[in-house]
Amino acid sequence: MPSLILASASPRRLSLLAQIGVVPARVVAPDVDESVLKGERPRDYVMRVALAKAAAVPCGADEVVLAADTSIAVGGRILGKPEDEADFVRMLGLLSGRRHHCLSAVVVAGADGVVRTRLSDTMVAFKPLSSAEIAGYVASGEGWGKAGGYAIQGRAEAFVRRIDGSYSGVVGLPLFETRALLATAGVDCG
Repeated sequence: MPSLILASASPRRLSLLAQIGVVPARVVAPDVDESVLKGERPRDYVMRVALAKAAAVPCGADEVVLAADTSIAVGGRILGKPEDEADFVRMLGLLSGRRHHCLSAVVVAGADGVVRTRLSDTMVAFKPLSSAEIAGYVASGEGWGKAGGYAIQGRAEAFVRRIDGSYSGVVGLPLFETRALLATAGVDCG
């Protein structure tokens, strides 16, 4: 049975894997340029970055690499992680009272040399946010380092009117898709 390498420094992804009984043998943070290419569509972007993360992690013949990338898309615009406070406020303003897509690409590079991919697309609808709610959320610091500037598993869950798709995908790793890919690659999923 191959051992698993998680190509991510995200504690959320490690925790989500534990929910399905998977403990990686190693965790490696790949150094990948996550810049959006000119004219790149959100779906293409998350898959390209996830594939690059998987390719950046060397592995042996008896190892499987799991990589993922999550991004928020609003009307074709890709929202990454907030760069500064003004960017953070701008992102939350774009999400306020609107639906957006949370795209999570999962890549499993198998010991058999096969690269397997899945894309999870979850629709999330935020309630209209007041400027006080936005300022309070920014001040909480919770959304720093997160795609779209929010963490659904925290205070931002109170902003969500509706979700259609994978909750764990919005957190950062869609477990249904991940488990299926890992099982196909021969990784024991509890």
